[in-house]
Amino acid sequence: MAMPAAISSHSSLVLPLRAGQNRPARQLEIVAAPPAGRGGGRRRAARPAKAMGPPRNWEYGGGPRGAAAMMPEALSEKEIGGETRYEELAREMENASPLAIVDRALEMFGNDIAIAFSGAEDVALLEYARLTGRPFRVFSVDTGRLNPETYQFLDVVEKHYGVHIEFMFPDSVEVQALVRRKGLFSFYEDGHHECCMVRKVRPLRRALRGFKAWITGQRKDQLLDTASSIPIVQVDPSFDGLDGGEGSLIKWNPIANIDGKDIWNFLRAMEVPVNSLHSQGFASIGCEPCTRPVLPNQHETEGSWWWEDAKTKECSLPSASASQNNSQSHGNTINGVNDIPDIFETQTIVSLNRLGIMNLLKLERRKEPWLVVLYAPWCRFCQAMESSYIELADKLNGLGVKVGKFRSDGDQKTFAKLELQLGSFPTIIFFPKHASRPVKYPSKRRDADSLLAFVNAFI
Repeated sequence: MAMPAAISSHSSLVLPLRAGQNRPARQLEIVAAPPAGRGGGRRRAARPAKAMGPPRNWEYGGGPRGAAAMMPEALSEKEIGGETRYEELAREMENASPLAIVDRALEMFGNDIAIAFSGAEDVALLEYARLTGRPFRVFSVDTGRLNPETYQFLDVVEKHYGVHIEFMFPDSVEVQALVRRKGLFSFYEDGHHECCMVRKVRPLRRALRGFKAWITGQRKDQLLDTASSIPIVQVDPSFDGLDGGEGSLIKWNPIANIDGKDIWNFLRAMEVPVNSLHSQGFASIGCEPCTRPVLPNQHETEGSWWWEDAKTKECSLPSASASQNNSQSHGNTINGVNDIPDIFETQTIVSLNRLGIMNLLKLERRKEPWLVVLYAPWCRFCQAMESSYIELADKLNGLGVKVGKFRSDGDQKTFAKLELQLGSFPTIIFFPKHASRPVKYPSKRRDADSLLAFVNAFI
């Protein structure tokens, strides 16, 4: 992809802030810096404006030691060590810049922390680490199925930053057994989970047992569930660290609150090398057989495992007993499961029962088209789209399109799967005015504008 012209030694750079933040962005002064691991090239580093003295304390990884001055004053005084309360630290750093967060992580854990690098736009993490001036480690899981462009990019990154990426590989015996038993492309038939477990998850687990903390490139805007949050720092809920056992690994997410477009603005401004697959339309980059380019306005997750039903990525369909265990009972039952507060409660959305939805199925010609969401009130993805679905219902009110909901868990689950194409919660279906069968909404984007575009294609 084309990179901007070189930045002058006194131009200002605005680092990306957390999504939705209204305060002015922190301005940094760009100054010439000694090279870090690449011959003849000029490096650039960031430090607070007005700090015009010469660079100092340059170390492995590149960048000035002065980056710590960018941290909020209260954070620099906070006691660190075994007594650190990470929930409190996450709250304190919620509005801190990615650079300040990375600096804090490296300061606290030194050689016992590493950046997880996938070969995608998370290269921004390495740039932030370089700007801190602190030594840093990088590791990556090579699944054996990456794109050639990704392998080339990993080599470029090593030379650019003067680091040796610590690669972790899957167990050869496990891979051999999987391929001999199911072939090279079994994931197209029975899902990606088994292959990912062998080639990615288990190697990642082994790698993390060598650290006390790790830094990830997870961002909130990568999630389909926009109501979800990603803590800036947390005790890792899934993996163990060097000391073993619960709480032995700390997970840092410095760009959790940063929009993807701001990450790309940062990469361009700092002239950071990027994977050439991005210029070919890849938003998500993983294994070659499992990722592909996305179309304009598609969510980046739609480029991964595109052949799978949404249920493999979102809410599964639990049994009634599981729903009972997970529900907050109010003493009543609906559809054979314990009742919890309903959602999509508004006058512009019609609540359909089994008879009502069956009547819609029987009609070959309807007075008006219907848009219906199949949902379960306990499903967090359904809860996340509630406001956008209500907004859509308000927009369609009076335009000749009915908007409805049909609770499809419990006793209605089997019926909804057989007759209504239910694969996961939520499933959205449209009953055209002059067609007998409903049409399933294929996208994972559930904002009001995307849903409206789907409806407009039929009216």
